[in-house]
Amino acid sequence: MPQRLLPTDVEGRTPPSPAHPVRLYTRQMDANTRFPRHTHPWAQVAYSHNSVLRVQAGDTAWVVPPSRAIWIPPGIEHEVWVVEAAFLRTLYADPSLATGTLAQCRVMEVSPLLRELIAAMDVRHPLPPAREQAMGALILDEIRHSAPLPLDLPMPTDKRLRALCERVMADPGTPLTFDALARDVGASERTLARRFREELGVSFSQWRQQAVLASAIPMMSKGVPLARVAQALGYNSQSAFSAMFRRAFGQSPSAFLHRPGSEGDAA
Repeated sequence: MPQRLLPTDVEGRTPPSPAHPVRLYTRQMDANTRFPRHTHPWAQVAYSHNSVLRVQAGDTAWVVPPSRAIWIPPGIEHEVWVVEAAFLRTLYADPSLATGTLAQCRVMEVSPLLRELIAAMDVRHPLPPAREQAMGALILDEIRHSAPLPLDLPMPTDKRLRALCERVMADPGTPLTFDALARDVGASERTLARRFREELGVSFSQWRQQAVLASAIPMMSKGVPLARVAQALGYNSQSAFSAMFRRAFGQSPSAFLHRPGSEGDAA
């Protein structure tokens, strides 16, 4: 299915400001819709309760599960794919907030309080100024304290490393070892292992696990049985895949995807 491209300007929308530090915009999105590369002079939080989002920001790819969100600081060039039909809520925040841990992109947990605050801001008529200020302050505080999720997939600039990474991304379940993949791109395992550490700050096995998770979550979100997900991603058993997932996120795959209160919050 061809991607549906959307314009990226926000003509007619009121940008955030110190007096109105949070602005909320909502829209129903078709599946396989892409917002082309663009930037904002303000910070952004993209959130859907019922779809996986894919985001490319700089040299890093991000996968955003349903009921989670991605924080994008101001001035970061990015593009967003809506994988399935979705109700998309986007918060725009004053750029002065992008300091400390919020100076970088990150996928984050959406707490029950933050979820309800976002829903409460989604009203047809303007909120009274005092209520808007109070809710905005709580939203920003929840964002600052949100737990980051390990769902970033950095991409190297070294040509041989990038070729290896793209090979794995195309087939995360490949049985090829790191040594075999390195030989395929014309380098030694030792050389590429060192380059992985120097350029990405992680080992190949850590990066490969991130690639597996980035592929697994969209499959799981679409209802693919966990045994088939595990098999497609190179695991000998569903239990082995579930153990890896639990180590990464602290909960089982089913608990991660089916969060209490995550359905029906887009009325």
